[in-house]
Amino acid sequence: MTILPRPTTTLSADDARRIALRAQGFLGAPDRRAGVRGVLRRLGAVQLDTISVLARSHELVPYARLGAVGRKTVESAYWTDTHAFEYWSHAACVLPIEEWPHFAFRRRAYRDRPHWHHDLPDGVYEQVVKQLRTEGPLTATELGGAKKTSDWWDWSGTKVAVERALMYGEVVCVERRGWKRVYDLAERAVPADLLHDGLDDTECLRRLVRLAGEALGVGTRADIADYHRLKAEQVDAVIADSGLVPVEVAGWGRPAWADPAALASAPRGRHRTTLLSPFDSLVWERARTERIFGFTHRLEAYVPKPKRIHGYFAMPVLAGGRLVGRVDPAREGRTLVARQLTLDGPKAVPAVAQALVEAAGWVNCTDVRVERVDEPGLREALTRELAALTA
Repeated sequence: MTILPRPTTTLSADDARRIALRAQGFLGAPDRRAGVRGVLRRLGAVQLDTISVLARSHELVPYARLGAVGRKTVESAYWTDTHAFEYWSHAACVLPIEEWPHFAFRRRAYRDRPHWHHDLPDGVYEQVVKQLRTEGPLTATELGGAKKTSDWWDWSGTKVAVERALMYGEVVCVERRGWKRVYDLAERAVPADLLHDGLDDTECLRRLVRLAGEALGVGTRADIADYHRLKAEQVDAVIADSGLVPVEVAGWGRPAWADPAALASAPRGRHRTTLLSPFDSLVWERARTERIFGFTHRLEAYVPKPKRIHGYFAMPVLAGGRLVGRVDPAREGRTLVARQLTLDGPKAVPAVAQALVEAAGWVNCTDVRVERVDEPGLREALTRELAALTA
């Protein structure tokens, strides 16, 4: 009997956009019972970053999906009950603890092919491990110092040692305290049934490719590889056995794969209206954001101020399943300040106003002030909307 190849599913660009929104938790009723931990499991990775304007990015990610979840609740959900660990994924990310075994391939790579820009004095690595074993969880400062000078990249031998131990998997970051990593031995912090590197590279990669496809809903090879920063050839080696299915998306012009569960039913439900962190996994990859939303976005925090177009930490505004504008926010006391606003026409005004007011309430601001609107003619309409929402 001849077995015919399975026909490839064809999706419209709008189908792909809605599938992506649902997969990322922005379409349909939010699962508030699952809470922050549910968001983390759904996404598979939540990026960390030092920048804090409204809040840090790992707080903004669950807020964008769940609404005004308490910031202490977010931290507790990540770091208590050995629920998560921090490791190198898309960047430095909070990851569900059950995925510890699937990063064995990366720990092996660090151990087998280390590339270090810092010297490690003899005996310091062993001393750091011994101190953690004796004293319990500690920051780099508590271990003996993080820096040799005030330059941020000039690590002390202690900091080099503990970061190397983190990459090797002998040490785990068990929480952030005042944005400092708190380190502990993996043998204490990781549940015994997960504490192993027994999975081979193929099994690890197959799992991470599948997780990326589920979190994206639908994506190209580049999208899937970028999610956990895999190499293209690593994705190619396992994608046929990952459980993802090939699809064609109109206008994408390149092969794509989808989570079969995402194709089982049409995405329906209520769309979230919210501000997005630039490090949110819905928009963290610029080429994908342009392809799905027709929206070009660039983080300008590291761009010299005179060359910035949209502002230091411009946050895309999501509404109705579209990206309808940008807000560069700041806080002054109890006032949320929109330093610069870009709106996608008059229809975007109500959504942007709603997003600003909700964000203000979340960070305990009682007022919203708009400083600059790129289309001055929309400023009056926006002011009216804000006044109506805060009356």
